[in-house]
Amino acid sequence: MRTPMLAALSVRFFAMSLLLAGAVAGAAAPTAAVALTTPPSPAAPFAVSGQLSGVAAVSARSAWAVGSTGSRTLILRWNGTAWKRVPSPSPGAGARLNGVAAVSARSAWAVGSAGNRTLILRWNGTAWKRVPSPRGSLSGVAAVSARSAWAVGFTGNRTLILRWNGTAWKRARSPAPGAASGLSGVAAVSARSAWAVGFALPSSGPGKTLILRWNGTTWKRVPSPSPGADASLNGVAVVSGRSAWAVGVTGNGLGSMNTLIERWNGTRWKRVPSPNEAGPLIGVAAVSARSAWAVGCSKCDSGLDETQILRWNGTAWKRVPGPVLGQGHFLNGVAAVSARSAWAVGINGPGRKTLILRWNGTTWKLS
Repeated sequence: MRTPMLAALSVRFFAMSLLLAGAVAGAAAPTAAVALTTPPSPAAPFAVSGQLSGVAAVSARSAWAVGSTGSRTLILRWNGTAWKRVPSPSPGAGARLNGVAAVSARSAWAVGSAGNRTLILRWNGTAWKRVPSPRGSLSGVAAVSARSAWAVGFTGNRTLILRWNGTAWKRARSPAPGAASGLSGVAAVSARSAWAVGFALPSSGPGKTLILRWNGTTWKRVPSPSPGADASLNGVAVVSGRSAWAVGVTGNGLGSMNTLIERWNGTRWKRVPSPNEAGPLIGVAAVSARSAWAVGCSKCDSGLDETQILRWNGTAWKRVPGPVLGQGHFLNGVAAVSARSAWAVGINGPGRKTLILRWNGTTWKLS
């Protein structure tokens, strides 16, 4: 018998369930030049104890990454040159951040949970401050302006959607089909157009994908493909009112996991063929109808856990090589500002360190 919420959430939060111990370690220092004629070595990749669950970028010079370290929140900032840890509120034991969204260099949101309450932090251009929020857990956040944002997750066995009206976060009505349901990701085009994705568990039978649409007045469920057993959607990205992507995982009921990608064509959601690397896709980002990224875990059903990066070239999804990292590495989030600039974040398993990759237009490299 499945425990309703935990069974479904195991897909989206399989990386987050690794509660990492240990104090934050400093980033490794650059290697010094040995002679004036020797070119300086590049700075070592930034890594601290913990894991990263979400990333958002305003520009190539401004980005945020969030997650947890031990039982505390973790927020990193990219200033155009280097990643630096930024102080963040961390109320109670087990505080973690799962998603982040940025409107500008002076306005951003980070969401997650602390104990049995949702956790919402706001960046005011100077510091991160906690904002009052209800019970539950938040998985994703999207913002279209300083006065309009959405946060999604679950409370008990039901979907949870919160709306920022410029003054306070208020709970919005949302469909909660099945015996249990939850939301894992949200994306918005404008104050009148948004998508939220997740899962719906019936009282019996396989789990189903769940897609909700905000039409400017109400959230309504939209039909979506649910292939295989226990299909679930983990992330969503929107290009326009006629173009959106949702990614997740589907299984065969025997423990095998397959990638799942669905596309909104302006009329309906359709499944799109994707490379199957035996693992879920967790994050997705799109900059145009011809350029998108999806990231997650490869070979997860065998326990090898390797990063998985897929790219949409306007015609098909293709796997793109990342740095050779060995085993125990996976990616939870991706953000792109152009076809030549993107970030992906996750965890470096063997050392229980944060993992940050950067796309420079040609290759993915450790950052």
